[in-house]
Amino acid sequence: MKNDRRRCLRALVALPLSLALPAIADALETVRQRGRLRIAIYNDFPPYSLRGGKGIDADIGRAIAARMGVAAEIVGFNADEDMNDDLRNMVWKGHYLGTQPADVMLHVPVDEVLARANDKVRIFGAYHRETLAVARNPQRVPALSGSAAMALEVFTREKIGVETASLADSFLLSALNGRLRENVVHFTTVAEAGQALAAGSIAAVLAPRAELEAAIKGQERVVIDSAKFAELKVDSWPLGMAVKAEEQPLAEALAAALGELKRDGSIAAIFRQYGITHHAA
Repeated sequence: MKNDRRRCLRALVALPLSLALPAIADALETVRQRGRLRIAIYNDFPPYSLRGGKGIDADIGRAIAARMGVAAEIVGFNADEDMNDDLRNMVWKGHYLGTQPADVMLHVPVDEVLARANDKVRIFGAYHRETLAVARNPQRVPALSGSAAMALEVFTREKIGVETASLADSFLLSALNGRLRENVVHFTTVAEAGQALAAGSIAAVLAPRAELEAAIKGQERVVIDSAKFAELKVDSWPLGMAVKAEEQPLAEALAAALGELKRDGSIAAIFRQYGITHHAA
């Protein structure tokens, strides 16, 4: 018996590795066999994600899946503390509450610093360039131009809304040596800030343009200007997607599908459908 066992073990070791171990299908092959692409998008994040499975990111995900010849499974999730947590929860590891990673996550900044800090994911496939902008009541806030010191001085008298813990929040709290702090009003979402602007309790909102355009829809008196201040180091960023770092075939298939959608105008059309200006990345 011992000799038989030893002979079996020697034979197993002698086999090529590809024969000795079961083959592990890559993510692209798994998607094709399943016939479904699991796509992670943020919950309740207008205009990118709306209730009922609608929104820009949801529609882009469905369009990509269709080009790949599979169905789309939209997996909504709530944002964690930061993007690093979101990538861990939805791309390479899963959430401790049991949510399994998706095949791909959308709305990921295509950024070298973020990519270096998250070596377990592959970030690629920009489909839109988001920009910071100011929505303002022109009767209370004149056109913003020049340096931040000149343009933002009005907010020593007028109130401006921001989403809590956002880029806009950090910038305004530090601008003009902190002189605006008392007039920076914090909101949970850009949509809430837009409602306050409509009600007149604030005179302006600083936020990403697409979110602003969604938040002020129907407010005819409101004007949107680009936020171009020399002191603002980051005023735009490309949005793309992420997969596990080792899943190159899946990334290539997703990028190819996205490329077709960009070339034939489908991506821009999705933005137009929601009344949002598309900026090619």
